[in-house]
Amino acid sequence: MFVKRRSGFTLIELLVVIAIIAILIGLLLPAVQKVRDAAARTKCQNNLKQIGLACHNYNDTLNTLPPGVTRSGGNPRLFEYWSWLARLMPFVEQDNLYRQADTWQRTTGSYINGTPPYYWWPWGGFWLNPPTPPGNPALGTIVNIYTCPADGRTLQIWNDTGDHLTIAFTSYLGVAGASGDFNNISANKQLLGMFYYRSSMRLTDVTDGLSNTLMAGERPPSADLYYGWWFAGAGWDGSGVGDVVLGSTELGYAASLGCPASKVGLQQGRVNDPCDQVHFWSLHAGGANFVRGDGSVRMIPYYANKVFPPLCTAQNGEIQSADDF
Repeated sequence: MFVKRRSGFTLIELLVVIAIIAILIGLLLPAVQKVRDAAARTKCQNNLKQIGLACHNYNDTLNTLPPGVTRSGGNPRLFEYWSWLARLMPFVEQDNLYRQADTWQRTTGSYINGTPPYYWWPWGGFWLNPPTPPGNPALGTIVNIYTCPADGRTLQIWNDTGDHLTIAFTSYLGVAGASGDFNNISANKQLLGMFYYRSSMRLTDVTDGLSNTLMAGERPPSADLYYGWWFAGAGWDGSGVGDVVLGSTELGYAASLGCPASKVGLQQGRVNDPCDQVHFWSLHAGGANFVRGDGSVRMIPYYANKVFPPLCTAQNGEIQSADDF
């Protein structure tokens, strides 16, 4: 006599096993996501730390910070609309890319008198038919230190078929003060930040204190990808605002997009909301990372929006510390 052994599970046993596996997966996935989010946040903070260090090295070398947006103001036409991030390239181990971009803008020597061909214009002759020459090669080159891994859009290039350009993005914009647009940069210098159109700020000019002044912070590219171009971005009005610099109260930028004034400042955003491009925010939970004038990095929580503006100006005499919350 012998006992016949079962060769498989009953249906009920199988369903129980499947249910247990589903529960375990449900418990595991949030934990994995939290680890990924924490890693992205740490990498993002490290990027800003390196950018802050590069700004200090630039200042030590040239006795000034890079302009938020460079304009030549006449001939020769060099570094037209290059952003502060573009000017920082030699200080973030991008010497080869800097030389390539600089060599490109000097091609044919047309930069001397600002004549065609438009190699000196960062976007090339995009308006011509056919569009020649193409944009500066750096325009479509990803620089990892300028991207946040939490936003996958910054980790790939975008082919702007309308303007015949290849674009790479940044997650970090220079802090322009209250507003860096053309309506404000000449109105009240005390309300400006460390980076704005044709700025020439030195670290010693930051009278509000380097540890109390934000240098750069997070703002993902816009929903339509027309804002957030790291190498050269004209912004909404030609001042670079929205592309490479941003203020705490960009009301003009918001109005130009048909967005309410309540959208400015520091608050949670969504990638697919075009109005969230007018304020600082991040894809991290709870706030956005910023590098301060002294090179230190910290996350500023969204609930600090009411005291956020004083941290953005460099010479307005406010008594506000980024460690107060």
